[in-house]
Amino acid sequence: MLHLLGVNLPDRKLVSTALQYFYGIGEPTAIKLCDKMAIPKATKVAELSEVQVNELTNTLAAMTIESDLKRQVRDQVMHHRNINNYVGKRHAMSLPVRGQRTRNNAKNAKKMNGRWVQRRGFAMWTQAQQSPLERFFDKFM
Repeated sequence: MLHLLGVNLPDRKLVSTALQYFYGIGEPTAIKLCDKMAIPKATKVAELSEVQVNELTNTLAAMTIESDLKRQVRDQVMHHRNINNYVGKRHAMSLPVRGQRTRNNAKNAKKMNGRWVQRRGFAMWTQAQQSPLERFFDKFM
């Protein structure tokens, strides 16, 4: 198993697939990196030479990936939340930001942050005082 920049790459995987283990590298970027370094598509991680591994390490070190990219995304989200714009409010409520509908989708976000949490918290507080039939009606009505 090859260890590059804090990420373990499995030996049996193709190089283009193994590069996708890095946060911030998807399929198109991985294919471009392999083409840039003249690595054939059928090459596996175990078959890479030391020169190719060093070149790959240098190329990846120059890119914004892993913790740097995570920090950059987190800073951008916090910037939107601090300036209190629409995108920041949607992030704060854990709702879809880019115009997706919330009527049928995004139910998990609503469960974690919306009306159901408050109802569940109230029901737990009064659970000892209610009969099972009342709890059923509170849960589904």
